[in-house]
Amino acid sequence: MKNELNEKILKIIEKDSKLTAEEVAVMLGAATEEVETAIKELEAEKIICGYHTLINWDKTGDDEVSAIIELRVNPQRGSGFDRIAEKIYHFPEVEAVSLMSGGFDFMVQLKKAPMKEIALFVAKRLSVIDEVQSTTTHFVLKRYKDHGTLFVDEGDDKRMVVTP
Repeated sequence: MKNELNEKILKIIEKDSKLTAEEVAVMLGAATEEVETAIKELEAEKIICGYHTLINWDKTGDDEVSAIIELRVNPQRGSGFDRIAEKIYHFPEVEAVSLMSGGFDFMVQLKKAPMKEIALFVAKRLSVIDEVQSTTTHFVLKRYKDHGTLFVDEGDDKRMVVTP
């Protein structure tokens, strides 16, 4: 029962972390204290790792860009990909690192920065790691949806009216 409650809490606060424990309790028909305790335990166990705000930077005057970098690497004997990932995730410019299946080994997401800074980071810090075979950098041009949130106004119909 407790695991079921935890899972329901996680699904609710993943969509909106601003909800109070009381609001979550009402949504689940549970006691506020039970929800508060569950959230504290989930935080202590590092199941809940943090709370973030999702911002549509396209609607601000911000001219920095986001980048996603694909890496091919040579895994190390004994430590596989873990030691390489550790080298990468310790860079302050790195926002996320994921081990992937498919045509590349890692996907690295960088913090927003001017394009030149991203290029210098890739050239001077990332690609010079001994185990890195190749990098492919993708700049994010426009976000349409992120973490389940739409960044476009669905109500605006952009089609031209055509009359006979």
